[in-house]
Amino acid sequence: METVTMSTPDIAEVDQFRCRVDEILKKVDKLEKKVNEVERFYLNANKKKKSSSKGNSIQEEQDKGRHVPSIKKQQQDASQRESAAAKRMQELMRQFGTILRQISQHKWAWPFMQPVDVKGLGLHDYYKVIEKPMDLGTIKNQMEAKDGTGYKNVRAICADVRLVFDNAMKYNEEGSDVHLMAKTLLEKFEEKWQLLLPKVSEEEKRREEEEAEAQLNMQLVREASHAKRVQAISNELYEVDTHLEQLRETVVQKCRKMSTKDKRNLGTAIARLSTEDLSKALEIIAQSNPGLQAMAEEVEIDIDAQSESTLWRLNFFVKDVFKGCDKSTAGNNKKKRKKGICDAIAQTVKKKSKKPSS
Repeated sequence: METVTMSTPDIAEVDQFRCRVDEILKKVDKLEKKVNEVERFYLNANKKKKSSSKGNSIQEEQDKGRHVPSIKKQQQDASQRESAAAKRMQELMRQFGTILRQISQHKWAWPFMQPVDVKGLGLHDYYKVIEKPMDLGTIKNQMEAKDGTGYKNVRAICADVRLVFDNAMKYNEEGSDVHLMAKTLLEKFEEKWQLLLPKVSEEEKRREEEEAEAQLNMQLVREASHAKRVQAISNELYEVDTHLEQLRETVVQKCRKMSTKDKRNLGTAIARLSTEDLSKALEIIAQSNPGLQAMAEEVEIDIDAQSESTLWRLNFFVKDVFKGCDKSTAGNNKKKRKKGICDAIAQTVKKKSKKPSS
Protein backbone atom coordinates (compact mmCIF):
# COMPACT_ATOMS: atom_id res chain seq x y z
CA MET A 1 0.00 0.00 0.00
CA GLU A 2 1.39 3.34 -1.03
CA THR A 3 1.98 5.83 1.78
CA VAL A 4 1.33 9.48 1.03
CA THR A 5 3.41 11.98 3.00
CA MET A 6 2.44 15.61 3.29
CA SER A 7 4.87 18.50 3.50
CA THR A 8 4.55 21.19 6.18
CA PRO A 9 2.96 23.72 3.76
CA ASP A 10 0.38 21.06 2.76
CA ILE A 11 -0.48 20.35 6.40
CA ALA A 12 -0.84 24.07 7.07
CA GLU A 13 -3.13 24.40 4.06
CA VAL A 14 -5.30 21.48 5.23
CA ASP A 15 -5.56 23.04 8.70
CA GLN A 16 -6.58 26.29 7.09
CA PHE A 17 -9.31 24.47 5.15
CA ARG A 18 -10.49 22.83 8.36
CA CYS A 19 -10.73 26.18 10.13
CA ARG A 20 -12.75 27.66 7.27
CA VAL A 21 -15.09 24.66 7.21
CA ASP A 22 -15.54 24.85 11.01
CA GLU A 23 -16.42 28.54 10.75
CA ILE A 24 -18.98 27.80 8.06
CA LEU A 25 -20.49 24.95 10.13
CA LYS A 26 -20.85 27.27 13.14
CA LYS A 27 -22.58 29.85 10.95
CA VAL A 28 -24.89 27.16 9.56
CA ASP A 29 -25.82 26.01 13.09
CA LYS A 30 -26.69 29.59 14.10
CA LEU A 31 -28.66 30.10 10.89
CA GLU A 32 -30.56 26.87 11.48
CA LYS A 33 -31.68 28.10 14.92
CA LYS A 34 -32.77 31.42 13.46
CA VAL A 35 -34.68 29.70 10.65
CA ASN A 36 -36.42 27.43 13.18
CA GLU A 37 -37.46 30.43 15.28
CA VAL A 38 -38.87 32.25 12.26
CA GLU A 39 -40.60 29.07 11.08
CA ARG A 40 -42.24 28.57 14.48
CA PHE A 41 -43.42 32.18 14.49
CA TYR A 42 -45.09 31.91 11.08
CA LEU A 43 -46.61 28.49 11.91
CA ASN A 44 -48.20 29.96 15.06
CA ALA A 45 -49.29 33.05 13.14
CA ASN A 46 -50.95 30.90 10.46
CA LYS A 47 -52.72 28.82 13.12
CA LYS A 48 -54.11 31.96 14.74
CA LYS A 49 -55.23 33.30 11.36
CA LYS A 50 -56.99 30.01 10.55
CA SER A 51 -58.70 29.83 13.96
CA SER A 52 -59.96 33.41 13.63
CA SER A 53 -60.37 33.41 9.85
CA LYS A 54 -63.98 34.38 9.92
CA GLY A 55 -62.62 37.72 8.67
CA ASN A 56 -62.88 37.95 4.90
CA SER A 57 -60.21 38.61 2.28
CA ILE A 58 -61.21 42.29 2.09
CA GLN A 59 -60.13 42.71 5.73
CA GLU A 60 -56.82 40.95 4.96
CA GLU A 61 -56.15 43.38 2.09
CA GLN A 62 -56.87 46.29 4.41
CA ASP A 63 -54.40 44.85 6.96
CA LYS A 64 -51.67 44.65 4.30
CA GLY A 65 -52.03 48.31 3.40
CA ARG A 66 -52.39 49.71 6.90
CA HIS A 67 -49.67 51.70 8.67
CA VAL A 68 -47.89 49.69 11.36
CA PRO A 69 -47.08 51.82 14.44
CA SER A 70 -43.86 51.18 16.34
CA ILE A 71 -43.87 49.18 19.58
CA LYS A 72 -43.17 52.34 21.60
CA LYS A 73 -46.12 54.11 19.95
CA GLN A 74 -48.33 51.10 20.62
CA GLN A 75 -47.35 51.11 24.29
CA GLN A 76 -48.23 54.81 24.54
CA ASP A 77 -51.55 54.20 22.78
CA ALA A 78 -52.32 51.24 25.07
CA SER A 79 -51.65 53.35 28.16
CA GLN A 80 -53.92 56.14 26.90
CA ARG A 81 -56.58 53.62 25.86
CA GLU A 82 -56.58 51.93 29.29
CA SER A 83 -56.78 55.29 31.04
CA ALA A 84 -59.76 56.39 28.93
CA ALA A 85 -61.50 53.03 29.37
CA ALA A 86 -60.99 53.19 33.15
CA LYS A 87 -62.65 56.62 33.26
CA ARG A 88 -65.61 55.39 31.21
CA MET A 89 -65.97 52.34 33.49
CA GLN A 90 -65.87 54.59 36.58
CA GLU A 91 -68.74 56.58 35.13
CA LEU A 92 -70.76 53.40 34.53
CA MET A 93 -70.02 52.29 38.11
CA ARG A 94 -71.16 55.67 39.40
CA GLN A 95 -74.45 55.21 37.55
CA PHE A 96 -74.74 51.67 38.90
CA GLY A 97 -74.07 53.05 42.40
CA THR A 98 -77.18 55.20 42.00
CA ILE A 99 -79.22 52.05 41.21
CA LEU A 100 -77.75 50.23 44.23
CA ARG A 101 -78.50 53.20 46.50
CA GLN A 102 -82.13 53.30 45.31
CA ILE A 103 -82.54 49.57 46.00
CA SER A 104 -80.84 49.89 49.40
CA GLN A 105 -83.20 52.72 50.41
CA HIS A 106 -86.30 50.58 49.76
CA LYS A 107 -88.31 49.77 52.92
CA TRP A 108 -87.82 46.01 52.34
CA ALA A 109 -84.04 46.19 51.84
CA TRP A 110 -83.04 45.96 55.53
CA PRO A 111 -82.69 42.10 55.69
CA PHE A 112 -80.17 42.23 52.82
CA MET A 113 -77.93 45.07 53.97
CA GLN A 114 -75.57 42.94 56.10
CA PRO A 115 -74.27 39.35 56.01
CA VAL A 116 -76.77 36.80 57.31
CA ASP A 117 -76.28 36.18 61.06
CA VAL A 118 -76.10 32.42 60.63
CA LYS A 119 -75.07 31.67 64.23
CA GLY A 120 -77.40 34.17 65.87
CA LEU A 121 -80.42 32.96 63.90
CA GLY A 122 -79.47 29.30 64.37
CA LEU A 123 -79.35 28.59 60.62
CA HIS A 124 -77.21 25.44 60.94
CA ASP A 125 -77.77 24.30 57.35
CA TYR A 126 -77.25 27.71 55.74
CA TYR A 127 -73.77 27.02 54.33
CA LYS A 128 -74.93 23.65 53.00
CA VAL A 129 -77.64 25.37 50.95
CA ILE A 130 -75.85 28.62 50.09
CA GLU A 131 -72.44 28.24 48.43
CA LYS A 132 -71.53 31.94 48.23
CA PRO A 133 -73.21 34.31 50.73
CA MET A 134 -73.60 37.92 49.61
CA ASP A 135 -75.23 41.12 50.89
CA LEU A 136 -75.72 44.70 49.69
CA GLY A 137 -73.39 46.16 52.36
CA THR A 138 -70.49 43.97 51.20
CA ILE A 139 -71.17 45.00 47.59
CA LYS A 140 -71.12 48.70 48.57
CA ASN A 141 -67.81 48.29 50.44
CA GLN A 142 -66.22 46.47 47.53
CA MET A 143 -67.35 49.17 45.11
CA GLU A 144 -65.66 51.80 47.28
CA ALA A 145 -62.43 49.81 47.84
CA LYS A 146 -59.27 51.78 46.99
CA ASP A 147 -56.70 49.00 47.43
CA GLY A 148 -57.27 47.36 44.04
CA THR A 149 -59.48 44.56 45.42
CA GLY A 150 -62.70 46.21 44.25
CA TYR A 151 -64.87 45.45 41.24
CA LYS A 152 -63.29 45.84 37.81
CA ASN A 153 -66.50 46.04 35.79
CA VAL A 154 -70.22 46.67 36.18
CA ARG A 155 -71.37 43.17 35.22
CA ALA A 156 -69.50 41.70 38.20
CA ILE A 157 -71.45 44.02 40.56
CA CYS A 158 -74.70 43.16 38.80
CA ALA A 159 -74.01 39.43 39.30
CA ASP A 160 -73.44 39.93 43.05
CA VAL A 161 -76.64 41.97 43.48
CA ARG A 162 -78.61 39.19 41.82
CA LEU A 163 -76.82 36.67 44.06
CA VAL A 164 -78.06 38.50 47.20
CA PHE A 165 -81.70 38.02 46.22
CA ASP A 166 -81.24 34.60 44.62
CA ASN A 167 -79.69 33.30 47.85
CA ALA A 168 -82.59 34.67 49.90
CA MET A 169 -85.18 33.08 47.59
CA LYS A 170 -83.27 29.79 47.55
CA TYR A 171 -82.99 29.46 51.35
CA ASN A 172 -86.39 30.88 52.31
CA GLU A 173 -89.51 29.06 51.20
CA GLU A 174 -91.79 30.58 48.58
CA GLY A 175 -94.53 32.52 50.29
CA SER A 176 -92.36 33.54 53.24
CA ASP A 177 -91.81 37.25 53.93
CA VAL A 178 -88.07 37.21 53.10
CA HIS A 179 -88.70 35.30 49.86
CA LEU A 180 -91.36 37.82 48.79
CA MET A 181 -89.16 40.80 49.76
CA ALA A 182 -86.17 39.41 47.82
CA LYS A 183 -88.30 38.65 44.74
CA THR A 184 -89.79 42.17 44.75
CA LEU A 185 -86.43 43.92 45.10
CA LEU A 186 -84.87 41.72 42.39
CA GLU A 187 -87.63 42.71 39.97
CA LYS A 188 -87.10 46.40 40.74
CA PHE A 189 -83.35 46.00 40.31
CA GLU A 190 -83.78 44.25 36.92
CA GLU A 191 -85.99 47.13 35.68
CA LYS A 192 -83.32 49.70 36.54
CA TRP A 193 -80.50 47.50 35.23
CA GLN A 194 -82.19 47.23 31.81
CA LEU A 195 -81.93 51.02 31.50
CA LEU A 196 -78.16 50.95 32.09
CA LEU A 197 -77.46 47.75 30.12
CA PRO A 198 -77.23 49.37 26.61
CA LYS A 199 -74.41 51.65 27.82
CA VAL A 200 -72.61 48.68 29.40
CA SER A 201 -72.93 46.62 26.19
CA GLU A 202 -71.68 49.54 24.10
CA GLU A 203 -68.62 49.94 26.34
CA GLU A 204 -67.87 46.21 26.20
CA LYS A 205 -68.10 46.21 22.42
CA ARG A 206 -65.80 49.24 22.22
CA ARG A 207 -63.23 47.56 24.52
CA GLU A 208 -63.37 44.39 22.45
CA GLU A 209 -62.76 46.28 19.20
CA GLU A 210 -59.91 48.29 20.70
CA GLU A 211 -58.29 45.13 22.07
CA ALA A 212 -58.63 43.36 18.70
CA GLU A 213 -57.04 46.32 16.91
CA ALA A 214 -54.20 46.47 19.45
CA GLN A 215 -53.49 42.74 19.03
CA LEU A 216 -53.55 43.09 15.26
CA ASN A 217 -51.09 45.99 15.37
CA MET A 218 -48.79 44.02 17.65
CA GLN A 219 -48.98 41.03 15.30
CA LEU A 220 -48.12 43.26 12.32
CA VAL A 221 -45.13 44.66 14.22
CA ARG A 222 -43.91 41.14 14.96
CA GLU A 223 -44.39 40.13 11.32
CA ALA A 224 -42.46 43.19 10.13
CA SER A 225 -39.68 42.35 12.60
CA HIS A 226 -39.54 38.74 11.41
CA ALA A 227 -39.60 39.86 7.78
CA LYS A 228 -36.40 41.81 8.50
CA ARG A 229 -34.93 38.72 10.16
CA VAL A 230 -35.82 36.64 7.10
CA GLN A 231 -34.03 39.14 4.87
CA ALA A 232 -30.98 39.09 7.16
CA ILE A 233 -30.99 35.27 7.18
CA SER A 234 -31.25 35.26 3.39
CA ASN A 235 -28.20 37.53 3.16
CA GLU A 236 -26.26 35.31 5.57
CA LEU A 237 -27.21 32.19 3.59
CA TYR A 238 -25.98 33.85 0.41
CA GLU A 239 -22.72 34.69 2.17
CA VAL A 240 -22.29 31.08 3.39
CA ASP A 241 -23.14 29.78 -0.08
CA THR A 242 -20.47 32.06 -1.58
CA HIS A 243 -17.86 30.84 0.89
CA LEU A 244 -18.76 27.21 0.16
CA GLU A 245 -18.47 27.82 -3.57
CA GLN A 246 -15.05 29.41 -3.08
CA LEU A 247 -13.94 26.45 -0.97
CA ARG A 248 -15.27 23.99 -3.55
CA GLU A 249 -13.41 25.69 -6.36
CA THR A 250 -10.21 25.76 -4.30
CA VAL A 251 -10.51 22.07 -3.44
CA VAL A 252 -11.17 21.15 -7.10
CA GLN A 253 -8.10 23.10 -8.20
CA LYS A 254 -6.03 21.18 -5.64
CA CYS A 255 -7.40 17.79 -6.69
CA ARG A 256 -5.46 15.76 -9.22
CA LYS A 257 -7.13 14.98 -12.53
CA MET A 258 -9.21 11.81 -12.30
CA SER A 259 -7.65 8.89 -14.23
CA THR A 260 -9.48 6.60 -16.65
CA LYS A 261 -9.38 3.82 -14.07
CA ASP A 262 -10.86 6.10 -11.41
CA LYS A 263 -13.66 7.09 -13.79
CA ARG A 264 -14.38 3.43 -14.58
CA ASN A 265 -14.52 2.56 -10.87
CA LEU A 266 -16.77 5.54 -10.27
CA GLY A 267 -19.15 4.45 -13.05
CA THR A 268 -19.30 0.92 -11.59
CA ALA A 269 -20.01 2.33 -8.11
CA ILE A 270 -22.80 4.58 -9.42
CA ALA A 271 -24.42 1.58 -11.10
CA ARG A 272 -24.60 -0.13 -7.69
CA LEU A 273 -26.42 2.77 -6.00
CA SER A 274 -29.97 2.38 -4.74
CA THR A 275 -32.74 4.26 -6.53
CA GLU A 276 -32.79 6.92 -3.82
CA ASP A 277 -29.02 7.43 -3.81
CA LEU A 278 -28.93 7.40 -7.62
CA SER A 279 -31.40 10.31 -7.63
CA LYS A 280 -29.05 12.22 -5.31
CA ALA A 281 -26.11 11.48 -7.63
CA LEU A 282 -28.12 12.79 -10.60
CA GLU A 283 -28.86 15.97 -8.65
CA ILE A 284 -25.10 16.49 -8.20
CA ILE A 285 -24.59 16.10 -11.96
CA ALA A 286 -27.56 18.39 -12.73
CA GLN A 287 -25.95 21.22 -10.74
CA SER A 288 -23.27 21.61 -13.41
CA ASN A 289 -25.51 20.36 -16.25
CA PRO A 290 -28.74 22.39 -16.10
CA GLY A 291 -30.09 20.59 -19.19
CA LEU A 292 -30.07 17.19 -17.43
CA GLN A 293 -33.50 15.93 -16.36
CA ALA A 294 -32.64 14.33 -13.02
CA MET A 295 -36.19 13.03 -12.52
CA ALA A 296 -36.54 11.37 -15.94
CA GLU A 297 -37.28 7.61 -16.03
CA GLU A 298 -34.11 6.80 -17.98
CA VAL A 299 -30.95 8.88 -17.73
CA GLU A 300 -27.66 7.98 -19.41
CA ILE A 301 -24.61 9.23 -17.52
CA ASP A 302 -21.54 9.97 -19.60
CA ILE A 303 -18.71 9.93 -17.05
CA ASP A 304 -16.16 11.30 -19.54
CA ALA A 305 -18.34 14.32 -20.26
CA GLN A 306 -18.41 15.47 -16.61
CA SER A 307 -16.23 18.25 -15.24
CA GLU A 308 -13.48 17.45 -12.75
CA SER A 309 -15.40 19.13 -9.92
CA THR A 310 -18.52 17.04 -10.67
CA LEU A 311 -16.48 13.81 -10.85
CA TRP A 312 -14.82 14.42 -7.50
CA ARG A 313 -18.11 15.41 -5.85
CA LEU A 314 -19.65 12.18 -7.18
CA ASN A 315 -16.64 10.25 -5.94
CA PHE A 316 -16.94 11.67 -2.41
CA PHE A 317 -20.70 11.06 -2.41
CA VAL A 318 -20.37 7.41 -3.52
CA LYS A 319 -17.67 6.75 -0.91
CA ASP A 320 -19.89 8.19 1.86
CA VAL A 321 -22.83 6.04 0.71
CA PHE A 322 -20.92 2.76 0.74
CA LYS A 323 -19.10 3.66 3.96
CA GLY A 324 -22.54 4.05 5.60
CA CYS A 325 -23.67 0.71 4.14
CA ASP A 326 -20.58 -1.04 5.53
CA LYS A 327 -21.23 0.35 9.00
CA SER A 328 -24.88 -0.74 8.82
CA THR A 329 -23.91 -4.26 7.69
CA ALA A 330 -21.28 -4.53 10.43
CA GLY A 331 -23.84 -3.42 12.99
CA ASN A 332 -26.37 -6.00 11.79
CA ASN A 333 -23.72 -8.76 11.85
CA LYS A 334 -22.77 -7.77 15.39
CA LYS A 335 -26.43 -7.94 16.46
CA LYS A 336 -26.78 -11.39 14.83
CA ARG A 337 -23.66 -12.68 16.63
CA LYS A 338 -24.93 -11.29 19.94
CA LYS A 339 -28.33 -12.91 19.40
CA GLY A 340 -26.65 -16.22 18.54
CA ILE A 341 -24.62 -16.16 21.76
CA CYS A 342 -27.71 -15.30 23.83
CA ASP A 343 -29.69 -18.12 22.20
CA ALA A 344 -26.85 -20.60 22.87
CA ILE A 345 -26.71 -19.57 26.54
CA ALA A 346 -30.48 -19.91 26.80
CA GLN A 347 -30.37 -23.41 25.31
CA THR A 348 -27.60 -24.47 27.76
CA VAL A 349 -29.59 -23.19 30.74
CA LYS A 350 -32.68 -24.99 29.44
CA LYS A 351 -30.81 -28.33 29.12
CA LYS A 352 -29.33 -28.03 32.59
CA SER A 353 -32.74 -27.31 34.10
CA LYS A 354 -34.10 -30.55 32.56
CA LYS A 355 -31.43 -32.79 34.26
CA PRO A 356 -32.84 -34.62 37.33
CA SER A 357 -31.32 -33.50 40.63
CA SER A 358 -29.23 -36.11 42.48
